[in-house]
Amino acid sequence: MDDFQGKRVIVTGGSDGIGKALVERFLEAGAYVATCGRSADKLYQLQVRHSNKFLHTMVVDVRKEEDCRRFIESAIREFGGVDVLVNNAGISMRALVQETELDTLRTVMDVNFWGTVYCTKFALDSIIANKGVIVGVSSIAGYRGLPGRSGYSASKFAVNGWLEALKTELLPSGVHVMWVCPGFTTSNIRNVALNKKGAPQGESPLEEGKLMSAEECAKQIVKAIGHRKRTLVMTFQGNETVWLNKLLPGLADKLVHKFFFKKGELVK
Repeated sequence: MDDFQGKRVIVTGGSDGIGKALVERFLEAGAYVATCGRSADKLYQLQVRHSNKFLHTMVVDVRKEEDCRRFIESAIREFGGVDVLVNNAGISMRALVQETELDTLRTVMDVNFWGTVYCTKFALDSIIANKGVIVGVSSIAGYRGLPGRSGYSASKFAVNGWLEALKTELLPSGVHVMWVCPGFTTSNIRNVALNKKGAPQGESPLEEGKLMSAEECAKQIVKAIGHRKRTLVMTFQGNETVWLNKLLPGLADKLVHKFFFKKGELVK
């Protein structure tokens, strides 16, 4: 899988951020790419930009099972099968548990977890037939619960566990299942992260200019897919958090709290 020339790749949530960078990297590598998103305008702009490449797009809300079915089936019709599925579509949140409305948690879980389940389930027969790769774009929040991101952490823990179970089931099949965990990456995900009322917060609490770029993130993900890595945890801070949480969870609690809170208020 080091060479993606002619490979049939599906990337969900490809109209922005890491997803868009993944789409463009796969296209540059000669792959046939199908992607989806909720913005028809952004998908149209992507299609125009790559009009000379094999790019198939569709407006999809991954919370909806039927949308996912239509998208996966259309990609399979268009390209004749699937070799790589990257479940990238996702949404974040930023609100304390005590203040968060339950619908906000449901929305995050529906997008991040059920979107991954739906698309994987509908693509699975074709991926098994082609001994392909299934990828979940997860998060450090899938290894360590983060304050202000309770629903996001829950959804990413669920994605990691579900994919690990699937990976184990498919061991004899030749299918590779993996999950990748970017650290804080420059993207629109924090601007559209849901607040306690379930509305986009409209701003980022982090210094975006100091974060890993979406393009660098995509480069690392595609390389990991090519090498069929089991997992990929990006950034020193991400690896430090994962290992500290395993070895010294009590200390991790204190350090994570210190990072996210200032004078008792959630600041990141």
